[in-house]
Amino acid sequence: MANKSRKSQSLLNGALILSLSTIIVKIIGVIYKIPLTNMIGTVGRGYFDSAYSLYVPIYTISMAGLPVAVSKMVSEQMALGHYRDVKMIHKISKRLFLMMGILGTLLMLILSYPYVLIVHNKSVLPAVLVIAPAIFFCCVMSIYRGYYNGLRNMNPTAVSQVFEALGKMVFGLICARYTISHGYARYEAGLTVYGKTVANETEAMSAIYPYAAAAATAGVMLGTVVGMIYLLLLNRIKGDQISKTELVTAPQPASSLQISNRLIRFSIPVIITSLVFSITNLIDAITVQNRLAHVISNNLTYIRELYAGPLKGVLDADVMSFLYGAYALSLDFRNLIPAITMTLGISAIPALSAAWAVRDRKQEKISIESVMRVTMLIAMPCGIGLAVLAQPILALFYGSGDAASSVPIAVPVMKAYGYTIFLMALSQPMTNMLQAIDKTHIPLISLSIGALVKVIANFIFVAIPSINVYGAIIGTVLCYVIIVIIDIAAITHYTKVKLNYISIFIKPIICGLLCGLAAHMSFAVINRILPDMTVSGHAVKTIICIGAAIVVAAAVYLISILFVKGMARDDIMMLPKGEKIAKILAKYGFIE
Repeated sequence: MANKSRKSQSLLNGALILSLSTIIVKIIGVIYKIPLTNMIGTVGRGYFDSAYSLYVPIYTISMAGLPVAVSKMVSEQMALGHYRDVKMIHKISKRLFLMMGILGTLLMLILSYPYVLIVHNKSVLPAVLVIAPAIFFCCVMSIYRGYYNGLRNMNPTAVSQVFEALGKMVFGLICARYTISHGYARYEAGLTVYGKTVANETEAMSAIYPYAAAAATAGVMLGTVVGMIYLLLLNRIKGDQISKTELVTAPQPASSLQISNRLIRFSIPVIITSLVFSITNLIDAITVQNRLAHVISNNLTYIRELYAGPLKGVLDADVMSFLYGAYALSLDFRNLIPAITMTLGISAIPALSAAWAVRDRKQEKISIESVMRVTMLIAMPCGIGLAVLAQPILALFYGSGDAASSVPIAVPVMKAYGYTIFLMALSQPMTNMLQAIDKTHIPLISLSIGALVKVIANFIFVAIPSINVYGAIIGTVLCYVIIVIIDIAAITHYTKVKLNYISIFIKPIICGLLCGLAAHMSFAVINRILPDMTVSGHAVKTIICIGAAIVVAAAVYLISILFVKGMARDDIMMLPKGEKIAKILAKYGFIE
């Protein structure tokens, strides 16, 4: 008999919880990264992001496949009532995660020096070394995140993400502030600054930036410790709510060897897929920085003339890091939307895996279409809104600090990614759904082809002096176009689901364009009407204009979605209080 006190979350209910936590995490990230960037400067931000570029693929090797495998296997065994297998999966995954965490940390420490030589930037080394232990703590967290996700309980993952982000922000800002203050105090006292003799303030800050970036990555590492402690305490206090009766009446579990083999067998293609993605981003960072270094060394005068305003006061040795850091500014906003839609994919794994295990074709179609449709409904208005409001948003967040000079470079990047963000938003949920139906090789194929195109595009376009850092956008967009096309073709082929393309794509695109037009016009009108206002150096007028534009755009989008019947009844039914909401919308003819 199932434990009635244990409630499984529906696909969209679980995704809603994860989305809410992701939004909170991203807000915390903005609160963290904006003052951090203004504190450590665009050059220091370049060091910070460069260290992340090595951290992510090694983190992926260490644990990317196992949480997905654990979530999928646990959800399947729960659907079949095999509770002893569920317990055994959790026990075995602990050993695997701990081993991978130790190996991942050691691997990052070993590769740190070769990496900084490859990117021609030894100043990145302190940040790389400091962030390395975070891999181990993330692996410990994933023991519990994957397990609870498989139980259709997204709350532990959601709350731990918030605690992790808070820890990162608090410790990162404190450490960075202390590092900068200490270095600057030594400069004012006429002493060496972190081992370097400096002649002026510009040289002093150049010496401080690498260690300030390292202090910021220390915040990332300590944040993972905070998240890990929360999950350890939660598991000890509440457990998993599988009752003794369920365990006694459940059939004998598979052997440890069988479960280990299945976990590893499923994880390997997922790890390889995630690894290709992460290595692509690593190669992307390497090729962009290498090609930038090449084009700058051969065309320094031209590049300085091209960016005469932004590069004023930047040392020749820091030009490459400055341009890469300016490019990275827009990525904070670009990554926000895929991070939210990624929760749909995470929530889809247990839901779709359970339907696939019992061959429930109707639920498979509902799950697939709901994930794709809701992804588009989120990505289109948000992406177009970011593109339309790129300049005022970047100016608001970065226009008054040390990073202000890089805003003109970041604006075109943010515009381009805003209009194409739906491709990136779709890619991860599609990957997760293919993993849920045991077609883990498909994302590997699509991503490999996309990655190859991306690297070739970087090599060609970044080296063109007039394009330089903007060449990275071309490669990224081409990469995701290929991934989405192949993944959609595969999932429709294997599940035999006939997608409603009008509902999934056409309606969200039309409503998204109306939303963008409303944002553009309302911002322009209000900006013209209101007088200039500043309080303590902050542009109050810009805040009011952006806020008003968002409200107007959101209202136009909501109305247009209702009138074109953009939401399906199945989507609504999977939300909290979904049946009641569906009845109201059906009464007024807003859903079919």
